[in-house]
Amino acid sequence: MVGTSASGEAAKGTQPETAASATPAPATGGRERFFTPPVIVLVALSFMLGMSEFIVVGILPDIARGLSVSEVTVGNLVSLFAFVYAPVTPLGSAISGRFPRFATHLTLVGVFLAGNVLCAFAPNYPVLVVARVMIALVSGTLVAIAMTYAPDVTTERHRTKFIAWVFSGFSIASVVGVPAGTWVADTFGWRWTFHLIDALTVALIAMMVLVLPRNSHPVKVGFLSQFRLFLDRRIQLGVLAVVCGAASSYVFYTYLTPIMRDEVHIPECWLSVGLVVYGAACLWSNLYAGGLAEHGRGVEPLARLRPVFLVHAVLLCSLALVRPLPWFGVPLLVVLGMFMYLFNASSQVLYMDVAARSHPGSMNLAASLNSMSFNIGIAVGSAVGGFVNDSAGLMWLGPVGALFALGAVGVTTALRRCD
Repeated sequence: MVGTSASGEAAKGTQPETAASATPAPATGGRERFFTPPVIVLVALSFMLGMSEFIVVGILPDIARGLSVSEVTVGNLVSLFAFVYAPVTPLGSAISGRFPRFATHLTLVGVFLAGNVLCAFAPNYPVLVVARVMIALVSGTLVAIAMTYAPDVTTERHRTKFIAWVFSGFSIASVVGVPAGTWVADTFGWRWTFHLIDALTVALIAMMVLVLPRNSHPVKVGFLSQFRLFLDRRIQLGVLAVVCGAASSYVFYTYLTPIMRDEVHIPECWLSVGLVVYGAACLWSNLYAGGLAEHGRGVEPLARLRPVFLVHAVLLCSLALVRPLPWFGVPLLVVLGMFMYLFNASSQVLYMDVAARSHPGSMNLAASLNSMSFNIGIAVGSAVGGFVNDSAGLMWLGPVGALFALGAVGVTTALRRCD
């Protein structure tokens, strides 16, 4: 959800299917250029995936009014998306590794486009559910395939930077895409938000055809053999840490718009600005995560984040103070956004390094694990958040999320003993 020590090992000995370039062009002066057209397209793809996935949070009240259902019912789309995304991602990644990468990549983006077109024209809630399921079926595999381009579009020196920027596409979607989509929904109606996603996806497909390399790294082990990766205790604990970390944030993030509106008392006309600020904090979180992941290999970067999860738990508990102290809500939400993705790159390094050293035939599957585990966390967190919101109210979402953050503290403590 990479370089020569990770997915680069899986690439050795494979021959390109076409003459498309697989090496980033150096910048003038002999320095390597990181933001090559292929890297930009792959980051743009994660932006589109993030905008499509997270847009429901920004336009949740608009969809509820438009389809005459409750906000909690629309909020359930977030957990449904994640419940589909999580189990399908490793299966899709393991299968996709056996087919030509570029053709598979383009086909899955076509399915993604079709799902968003259906969202735009959904006449009722059940059809919208079907459309969201279509998108969820391919989104995780698309992220995993993007990760496998790393040895072809960047260098070992930039591997954590590449991981961080691919994941940052989702944060950029929070900064730009979700607020823009919210403004479009407020101005023209929520369906036009999905029309915007459709138009941008068509442009992205054209860019993919022009710049992405056509070479493949086919899997040479059996389909079921790849799943031996899940028997590795380091992988199990890495997955559990990400599940807990994601769930801790998504307990409240699913209801971020109602929290800003009803708890922090931000006027509705300023909600889009609030989402931009929160998204900017998330973008910083993803990019800073790349720096944290550079310290060590294997389990070490993620195990180092135990204090981060502990501080996150304290901050989440503080969310209960927002109702009596609404002025405290704005800075607190910004800081929570800064903590939201700090473990993303470290967990991806764990999956790829462990696979490279111990399970080299499972690299495609390893590339999918961060997306899989994060979305399990989203599913659990948003489902728990819906229950807490219904039974106790918005102010208790933070303290419940803190329990998951404490779970991540325990997991990273166990992870320290594994390497």
